[in-house]
Amino acid sequence: MTEFLAAFVLFVLLHSIPAVPAIRSEIIRHVGRPVYFAGYSAVSTAALIWVFSSALALDYIPLWELRPANATVAFVLAPFGIFLVIAGLLSANPLSITLNPSPSLGAVTKITRHPVLWGFAAWASGHIAANGDLRSLLLFGGFAAFALGAIPMTEKRSKRRLGGSWAKLAGHSSILPFAACLEGEQSTFDMPMLVAGLVTAVLTLWLLFAGGHSAVFGADPLALFI
Repeated sequence: MTEFLAAFVLFVLLHSIPAVPAIRSEIIRHVGRPVYFAGYSAVSTAALIWVFSSALALDYIPLWELRPANATVAFVLAPFGIFLVIAGLLSANPLSITLNPSPSLGAVTKITRHPVLWGFAAWASGHIAANGDLRSLLLFGGFAAFALGAIPMTEKRSKRRLGGSWAKLAGHSSILPFAACLEGEQSTFDMPMLVAGLVTAVLTLWLLFAGGHSAVFGADPLALFI
């Protein structure tokens, strides 16, 4: 348990660096942008591998009996989460995490203005339901809590960065998924959402029906239905 907690704390600390512009800028100033991104990616990947390996080393302690309904929850939440993460990273979104620097709002922000964070939380929550044991609760529950806990920080940072334009942009979206749509904001569709949908469909089919999940993670998601 000590190793898992240490690995997870390191993971959280590493992913908190981009949230502090002063620290990120200082590191980039000293080592350069290419070295920063290459080194950060390598260290983050290593930390993630350590988190998973230390979690798998924990004793298996079941918390509830697994039924097909548990897998069904994962089949809904995990692909939806993957879709939100991919669409969020590809879409323009000055209100939250994205790889697209455009100041406009992509269509996925009609679902939520924090698609990457909600997507990560949805993916993790689905895996909690499908596994039903203590180590999965600690691992995926920690990921979900980290993602959701980052939302208030992201809101505060984007308000400070955008100033008076924040309210105008945020008025077309919502923090809670689909809340803006329920309040009358019309949903739209664009290329990032199309790409995200196609990638999610292909990845889900490979993981579930082509043995991808079993090959990579050593577990068959369809086992509960057999």
